[in-house]
Amino acid sequence: MLETICVLYVDDEENNLLAFKAAFRRDFQVITAISGAEALEKLKEHEVHVIITDQRMPGMTGVEFLQKVIPLYPDPIRILLTGYSDINAVIDAINKGEVYRYLTKPWDNEFLKTTIRQAHEVLHLRAENERLVDELKRANEQLEFYLRQKLLS
Repeated sequence: MLETICVLYVDDEENNLLAFKAAFRRDFQVITAISGAEALEKLKEHEVHVIITDQRMPGMTGVEFLQKVIPLYPDPIRILLTGYSDINAVIDAINKGEVYRYLTKPWDNEFLKTTIRQAHEVLHLRAENERLVDELKRANEQLEFYLRQKLLS
């Protein structure tokens, strides 16, 4: 059974929240928040796979929000969406917000849908990689133990 992708969309414009929900509610579990502070509260209540945030919001920019998210919820894939082509926001997003993608408004529904699915795939690949690394560490520990036992006998 396929996992339903949970997307948190953060934007200070109510119309954008409504448009996003209308466009993607059939494909994903969509959670919306009108501010970074509200989004942090929603993250406490939901297991989110992909976070999409607007950059220019009063009180807390998208990058500032993502910086707060990283230590608390490092796993969700982060996407910055903005109507402004501000190179400093792009640089901050990449360096501070550790974003997967930077997209501009208005979004193209099909492109954004594909981007969300790709982000979810990256999330699963990271988790699988982590699992395999842990498995390899355990196998190495068992091998080292076995070799020590052989050397002692």
